[in-house]
Amino acid sequence: MAVSTTTQPNAAAILRKEVRAESMRSVLRALGTSVVTFLVTIVTVLVLWVGVLWALDISPYIAKGPADVWNFLFTVPDATANRAEVGDNLAVTLGDALIGFAAGLAVALLGAIVFQLSKGVEHALMPVAMLLRSVPLIAMAPVIIMIFGRDYWTVAVMGGIVVLFPALVSIAFGLKSASPQMNDVITVYGGTSVTALRKVALPSSLPSFFAAVRISVPGAITGALLAEWLATGEGIGGSVGGYITQAQFSALWASVVVVTAVSLVLYNVVQIVENVVLTRMGMHPDKRV
Repeated sequence: MAVSTTTQPNAAAILRKEVRAESMRSVLRALGTSVVTFLVTIVTVLVLWVGVLWALDISPYIAKGPADVWNFLFTVPDATANRAEVGDNLAVTLGDALIGFAAGLAVALLGAIVFQLSKGVEHALMPVAMLLRSVPLIAMAPVIIMIFGRDYWTVAVMGGIVVLFPALVSIAFGLKSASPQMNDVITVYGGTSVTALRKVALPSSLPSFFAAVRISVPGAITGALLAEWLATGEGIGGSVGGYITQAQFSALWASVVVVTAVSLVLYNVVQIVENVVLTRMGMHPDKRV
């Protein structure tokens, strides 16, 4: 009996060690896949950029390639001032995007939870969300500006509208994907709909929530650029019009490239976090991890 008692803890310890090792390998595989995907995306964008300029044969005075943008930011005599100007505008745009991202995602998460708890509210409010999605934001911009002015409230509303509908649909779908059997277990043990939401629906909706966050990142930046262009006149969105009228095409292309690159980086950062978290929780859709 002594041998048996000693063997069982050792076997349990070995099993825990193997599980931790396999979990770490799965996380590393997911992380490696995400990094490789990011690098392939960057290379693809550069190839398409150069290829489109070559195929359309656009004048070099207007169209700038990767080398032109690099020179503008790093090699010309005014490169330091150029980087400072683009960086300041980018900081404003990212701040505006953060406002729209937080506002839109918070409303989407709250709305999806309310829809999960009350079908009547869902049937009443979902058409309103679809209306916001179907009407072009540029058409609603004058009304939004008249109501909220040309400050952060307008940035929050316009950015939130861009983020809201895709995130709302994705999160609501994730909440509905919870196992009916698990919900039945909660009901059998006397749990309420709030308990089922907290213990079953919310954890099972994590993949959809991360998908909503990934979609919301570029959406929030797009909303911020629109708000700056139409309302505040600040950031990259506000400076683009001035660059065009002043024929500062190198600054225009550099600004567009920088904000696009940041959008790609943020999107892939969210994807890396998603892969790592879902892999550790055993919820990654890839059967190999």
